[in-house]
This record gives sequence, structure tokens and C-alpha cells, in this order.
Amino acid sequence: MSCYDRRDLGLLLLRLGTGGVLAAHGAQKLFGWFGGHGLEGTGQFMESVGYSPGKASATASGLAEAGGGLLLALGLATPAAGAATAGAMTGAAAVHVPNGFFAQEGGYEYAVSLGLVGAGLAVTGPGRLSLDHALGHALDRDWMVPAALGVTAAVTAVVVGARNRRVRAQATDEQDPLFEE
Repeated sequence: MSCYDRRDLGLLLLRLGTGGVLAAHGAQKLFGWFGGHGLEGTGQFMESVGYSPGKASATASGLAEAGGGLLLALGLATPAAGAATAGAMTGAAAVHVPNGFFAQEGGYEYAVSLGLVGAGLAVTGPGRLSLDHALGHALDRDWMVPAALGVTAAVTAVVVGARNRRVRAQATDEQDPLFEE
């Protein structure tokens, strides 16, 4: 097996593993599968961690994870799929930042790892063992990589920034006054 063939097999394994994990997480949010809470429960959670409105946030997150993960696994529209999953994982990481890096402490390690793999696949492409390759890369053009990552980064910055402002405002409102009136 040549190096080029090994690279394609490696990309397939990365896509299947990462895409499968992301699709399962999205299915938890959207449908309540695999022990998830569905849109209602996930929406309540999203609201509790500052993503508002909660149900819309759960829907967007679930679609980015399930749709992006499925597309990554198939190797279809890889720039958009990788960017969508990177954006979703950035939003997840923002929730876990106060807990530090490591996942065993509730940190952002896992979300960042999944997001980086998604972004990396968007940049490298899916390899020859993919639907993108079979379709002549109609949905995987070079210009699509910076476009997908740029748009996703801008939207993610707005969404996470708004969430962080809500969380800070809520923390300020919950503080005890310094002086009694």
C-alpha cells in the first residue's frame, strides 16, 4: 500500500470516528437517542448555560453536530461539514472553560479535540475514499475551505460572545451588594 493510499485510509478512519461521535451527540440533542434529552431537555440545558433561546440553540447545535458529523463520515461537503462541527464544538468548549482543560474535571479538552479534527478535515479534505471524491469534488472546492471556516468563525464569535455577555450579566446580578442600604 503506497503512502497516498495510507493517507486516504487514515482520513477515512478519522472521518468515520469523529463524524460518528458528532452525529451521535447531535442525535441526543435532536431526538433524545442514545440517552439524550431531545430538544426540550437540551433546550432547557442550553438556556441554563446562557444560550438563549434554549430550544433554538439546541436545534442549531444538534443540526451542526448530527448533520456535520454525518457529512464528515460520508466525506461529503467536507469544508462545510468540518466548519459546522468546529463551530458547534467551540460553543460547547465555551461552557466548559471555567472547569479548566481536562475532561475529567468537566473541562473543554474533549470539545476542543473534536472541533480541531473537524477543522483539520475541512482543511485537508476527505481523501479519495469519500463521496466528495466520487462526485468530482463539486462540494469540496479550495475556495470553500476559507469561506466555510470564515463564516462559521464569525457566526460562532457572535453566538458565543452573546452567551458570554449573558453569563457575565447573570453573575453580576447574583452578587450580593457590597453595602446594605
